[in-house]
Amino acid sequence: AVVSTQSPPLSPNPRGRSITKQGVYNVNSMISIRSEKNNVTAASAIKKVFIWDLDETIIIFHSLLTGAYAETYQKDAQSTVNLGLRMEDMIFNLADTHLFFNDLEECDQVHIEDVASKDTGQELHNYNFSADGFSAPAQQGALNKAAVGGAAWFRKLAFRYRRIREIYTACADNVNKLLGPQKYQSWVELRNEVDSMTDNWLGLSMQALQLIHQRQDSVNILVTTTQLVPALAKCLLHGLGEMFPVQNIYSATAIGKESCFERIVARFSTKVTYIAIGDNDDEAQAAKQLGFPFWRVSCHQDLTNLHVALREEYL
Repeated sequence: AVVSTQSPPLSPNPRGRSITKQGVYNVNSMISIRSEKNNVTAASAIKKVFIWDLDETIIIFHSLLTGAYAETYQKDAQSTVNLGLRMEDMIFNLADTHLFFNDLEECDQVHIEDVASKDTGQELHNYNFSADGFSAPAQQGALNKAAVGGAAWFRKLAFRYRRIREIYTACADNVNKLLGPQKYQSWVELRNEVDSMTDNWLGLSMQALQLIHQRQDSVNILVTTTQLVPALAKCLLHGLGEMFPVQNIYSATAIGKESCFERIVARFSTKVTYIAIGDNDDEAQAAKQLGFPFWRVSCHQDLTNLHVALREEYL
């Protein structure tokens, strides 16, 4: 069955809309890093935390759009760009239609629980999100700007993030529940094209993710420069929901990767071993600042080597 979300109607996706755009109304300055210690997923049994980047590490996306992947791997540039644009459309369609991105693009959060304290716990089964009067700061008229940041506005914001958590969790293992048969088939066909173009890049990263996921004393955490809602859409579309439960996903758009890493340390404690995995200098520098080992992913062989290192328990 297709999950119904009562999300506001889909607006056209303008070309050039940035998935990594920083939200203009972020409440994370109000969120104490100490609150991570209260996260229900921080279990004492965890001994190793693997902190993953998303784009160009687990999935290939941005480099398809820019043509960089085609240049590096001698692929047809126009074909890769077209694949990237089709992926972008699917990501925004899912984010806008089912995950309230039209409402939340300008009030992005680092973590799904960052506004949970504003949630009154009201039953949302019959709640009409499209008629509750919520609007993002940029959509507010001059006379209504004072309402932004008020208790009622925050409550409606928190309701949306709670509903997103419910949707993500319900569909983590099967995005077909959201897309429905026709869109799902279109996505499967696109995924197959991308897998072929990228020589099974996602398959290689999934092998490493699954080895970590199977361990009782280890956990996968995602820290991405993508805004939180589109990042969740990417994870659902690429079958990453089981590898990354919603509470294990952080967006570094507003606060940077180093600050996200610090929040994760506060959550799991300094006694845990942390390994950062990524493709660029943002996560490499953040890892260096916190003294984490860093596994750079620049090509398919790096993912194959990571899988071997995990299988042989070198990591």
